[in-house]
Amino acid sequence: MLLMDHLTTLDTLIEAYRLNARIEGKSPKTVAIYTTALTILNNFLKQDGLPTDVGEIGVLEIRRFILYLQQTKTYKEHPYTRPQQKGLTGHTINCYLRAIRAFWSWLVSEEIIETNPFHRIKIPKSPNKVILPFTDDQIMSLLATIDTHSATGFRDWTMILTLLDTGIRVTELSKIELKDANVNQRSLKVWGKGAKERVVPIGGTVQRAIVKYVNRYRSNPVNQLSDRLFLTRAGEPLTANRIETIIENYGRKAGIEGVRCSPHTFRHTFAINYLRNGGDVFSLQRILGHSTLDMVKNYLNLAQSDLQAAHLRCSPVDNMQLKAGRASIHNIKRVPIEIAIPVLVGDGQ
Repeated sequence: MLLMDHLTTLDTLIEAYRLNARIEGKSPKTVAIYTTALTILNNFLKQDGLPTDVGEIGVLEIRRFILYLQQTKTYKEHPYTRPQQKGLTGHTINCYLRAIRAFWSWLVSEEIIETNPFHRIKIPKSPNKVILPFTDDQIMSLLATIDTHSATGFRDWTMILTLLDTGIRVTELSKIELKDANVNQRSLKVWGKGAKERVVPIGGTVQRAIVKYVNRYRSNPVNQLSDRLFLTRAGEPLTANRIETIIENYGRKAGIEGVRCSPHTFRHTFAINYLRNGGDVFSLQRILGHSTLDMVKNYLNLAQSDLQAAHLRCSPVDNMQLKAGRASIHNIKRVPIEIAIPVLVGDGQ
């Protein structure tokens, strides 16, 4: 049942919700996902002759839409890319549906509708996707391709070290202001998702790299009102997309294979190595800016998955130089071991 009399079709409300998301500080990427998901839903309803008024869209329509997504080919509605034979991934479907569910929660909070159909719908779970971290050799190969004697090269070197040492997101890295880099306290102030501010510690190596970059290689900013830490040669702020491209190019130059060469892989690499080196999950949660421990638990599982491999390399007994003779394990007399198995006595036995 509608609580408002004005037009309540998806065509009208998508733009209103998009504006609201921007006001709440949602990232451009998040806003784009919301808009894309709702647009796909709107197009589906129109094509199937189903209602597009939010007061008339119920559980049945949403379930039919879920089935539609599960049968949709990748890039089916993309304006520039041809559809592919493979379907949408479980992660993409889950992402779209969570975005639409958030939209319906907003409709209820705005008193546009009374009930949320998603209360009766179970969204298909996203499959666990393991993102492999960089190995130490891959990191060294990547860093070796950078010409640190040039201004651009030293900037890129500093950015990559910062990503590796802090695990911050690429959007967070691109938005760091010069005043946010407290090198004396060895920390960076970053703005995470939902415009949440947090302070992230840095190590001595990154501290020295930032100081050298700022004092020797950093360009003069074009806009003094937005004094970003990492700038182009022309003094413009480096965008997140530009940083991603820079890292991808170094990855190709270094010949890195088997792992995606992206800023987000540095985030995973930091998290796993932080735990491997003795860090605790609660500190890691604060550093990464996660609201819950769920994602951190995934990192913990990955960090522990290589314990067996580590033991194979570091087994104390296997690495002992046992001498031949009485102490040799090969000379230990093998004595049959008798195990007493208790007999269970019951009715009929």
